[in-house]
Amino acid sequence: MTGKNSLLQQALLGFAQQYVQAYQTQYSHLPLIEHDDEWPSPCFVSTFKEGEADCWQPIAIEESLSLSNVEKALELNLHLDIKEFFTTLYSDSLDASCEHGDLSLLFLWSEPDFERLQENIIGHVLMKQKLKQELTIFFGVTNEEDLILSVKNDNGEVWVERVGKEPHKKLADSLTEFIGLLTPRIP
Repeated sequence: MTGKNSLLQQALLGFAQQYVQAYQTQYSHLPLIEHDDEWPSPCFVSTFKEGEADCWQPIAIEESLSLSNVEKALELNLHLDIKEFFTTLYSDSLDASCEHGDLSLLFLWSEPDFERLQENIIGHVLMKQKLKQELTIFFGVTNEEDLILSVKNDNGEVWVERVGKEPHKKLADSLTEFIGLLTPRIP
């Protein structure tokens, strides 16, 4: 994906910036993640505590990532919002709040993480097809066990659904609208 010009991409980059600013305001440093030599990321900024924690921040994905092989394998087209959501940022999950409760947005940590994401999307779609349910694609989790945030593949609406069940609560008409409703939640 070249450039980050869509409204959704701008909303995601803006929210990531708000998250980092809120974190720095609360803790006077960048967000922290447990140190792991086995799981490098372009998000890594510096060591915070040697061998224990690293400072990180979300960054725009510069290389071209595509979910076209997922679409080909499943013989379907994924909604553009899902493709843009997962190819805009490298980031750890970003915690947020909205009028409906607390949640975490799920992102890629690195390019090798993209393979895991694709496998998870394929597994989710196959489960939906097996259960003969409306096709949704997850992008976040809530603070309630087994509740996920998803996008309806046919129209891009954002819904809450229980794993293995049909979506049951509409949150927004689009991911762009939904991201605009969020406030960073700093742990």
